[in-house]
Amino acid sequence: MIGTRLFPAVLLLAAMPAGASAAVLPPLVAACIGCHPASGGDPAIPRLAGRPDSEIVAAMKAFRTGGRSATVMDRIAKGFDDAEIAAIANWYAAQK
Repeated sequence: MIGTRLFPAVLLLAAMPAGASAAVLPPLVAACIGCHPASGGDPAIPRLAGRPDSEIVAAMKAFRTGGRSATVMDRIAKGFDDAEIAAIANWYAAQK
């Protein structure tokens, strides 16, 4: 029984990029890290780690309002409020 409850957490930890710590990974970032890992990733998808938080916030708000076109980011951004976007942006800005 315990094993089945821990399995999703183990999968999440295994999927995290090298150098990312579960203790400092905000839950909100889990929605982003699959496409925008802190290191490496698909070169066709913008790398967010180390970018200024203001740049990430502006992009997310533009996606949310439809001011910036996207394939899926417009729908994803609509799920976050301003405080959540700021928390995600702050985490990515602190990554190197």
